[in-house]
Amino acid sequence: MTVERGLRLLAGTFVLISLALGYWVSHYWFLFTAFVGLNLFQSGLTDWCPAMTILRKLGLPAAAARQTAAARPK
Repeated sequence: MTVERGLRLLAGTFVLISLALGYWVSHYWFLFTAFVGLNLFQSGLTDWCPAMTILRKLGLPAAAARQTAAARPK
């Protein structure tokens, strides 16, 4: 799993959980959904996301490194 894929999984999980909490617990949880969306928007513009930094520190490889290794002849 790469950092980019981990980020999509993490963001999708947060969105689904916060939507469920917003529906069944309190509508204020929808603010968390908006925060995740805003963070994804900001990440698309700046190519930086705090979650990506954390995922890299956890040892997930970047997609470019994976593609480079796959492109090498054996």
